[in-house]
Amino acid sequence: MAGRVADKVAFITGAARGQGRSHAVRLAQEGADIVAVDVCRQVGSSSEIPAATRDDLAETAGLIKDLGRRVVTAEVDVRDYDALASALDGAVEELGRLDIVVANAGIGNGGNTLDRTSEADWQDMIDVNLSGVWKTVKCAVPHLLSSGPGGSIILTSSVGGLKAYPHTGHYIAAKHGVVGLMRTFAVELGQHFIRVNSVHPTNVNTPMFMNEGTMKLFRPDLENPGPDDMAVVAQMMHVLPVGWVEPVDISNAVLFLASEESRYVTGLPLTVDAGSMLK
Repeated sequence: MAGRVADKVAFITGAARGQGRSHAVRLAQEGADIVAVDVCRQVGSSSEIPAATRDDLAETAGLIKDLGRRVVTAEVDVRDYDALASALDGAVEELGRLDIVVANAGIGNGGNTLDRTSEADWQDMIDVNLSGVWKTVKCAVPHLLSSGPGGSIILTSSVGGLKAYPHTGHYIAAKHGVVGLMRTFAVELGQHFIRVNSVHPTNVNTPMFMNEGTMKLFRPDLENPGPDDMAVVAQMMHVLPVGWVEPVDISNAVLFLASEESRYVTGLPLTVDAGSMLK
């Protein structure tokens, strides 16, 4: 059915590319106007993943406008609550309301065991992937309450928010923490008919996963591994015979949780994992 979030306004972090862009476009396809924010620069010094850019965010905005929907963009770091709140305040004033929050911004860094993870990598990870999610929801709640009744908040966690993997312990800790945020917000906001859920992707075909560092993490036995080399190992993580899923697969789950089809779904950790949790 078309128009599943017609005339609603969605606030999406990490929207310049990857899953965030996909979520923004998918919700716009179904009738939503979009507040799209991204830091558009490198966070920390150790990540081998190239940062999203101002041009990436502009491209996201163009895709939304091409669908006939309104969009407001801002270059904001989710670690900076005051800047995030200010950007959202201005966007809501322009677009008129807020109905959906997708706290999607996240980073990947490091690759060491926990006992060898640097304090800088740990702090960046927790500040963005956990505290940034809290700050995103915190600045959005007053707008949801004033726009209500109701609303939907979707937090991006990971299969790593439900089980552990080696060499990514700080990421695992942050993504487990997102589940705690989701469940607590669901309990606290349920009285206002605001639903709060999390999505838990497995590997997704975005720059966060498709990069040299991740390929070497999966195939340390090879000097210069590529996607085909990584796929052999990545497929072993899943019940379905794939190494990764596409961004739209996660976006379809986000759309379901944002729509009235899930009007009584709250506190749910929804996996889109090709059966990874069965392994």
